Amino acid sequence: MKDYMSSKKEINMKYLFFLILLTLSFNLQAQDWVGDKDYKKKIHEKSPFGDDESSIVIIEFWVKFNNDNSFKEFNKLKNVTHYYRCNLAFNPVLKKKYKVRMAPTILIFKDGILEESFRAGLDLECPVTLKELQETIKETRLSNQF
Repeated sequence: MKDYMSSKKEINMKYLFFLILLTLSFNLQAQDWVGDKDYKKKIHEKSPFGDDESSIVIIEFWVKFNNDNSFKEFNKLKNVTHYYRCNLAFNPVLKKKYKVRMAPTILIFKDGILEESFRAGLDLECPVTLKELQETIKETRLSNQF
């Protein structure tokens, strides 16, 4: 009986460990995507906590082969309503509309209007640091305030 109980406990622990790993893997890889069909709605998103404040939405144009150069610190940004990625391979309308030639390209929208862009050069490296992007977000939020 003792062996049966310890075996059952071991199986339950393995199952619990598996569930924890599965949950963590989904949370660590979570990234919101935007595409040709839903970008208009998403660039006009408002923060659920700030009815009076301007919304700042960022779209990073991304390609799989250059994932190493994508902007990695998006989860550290402050005062951003939402940060999206757009896969260039599947979204030709957005690519054409915003004249994206290289990836990563990062666009900053304030209340649905394009305010700033950072475009990769021929080296395909991320065109902006966390500090530079955060400063631009701050300036964008404060612009046009009376």
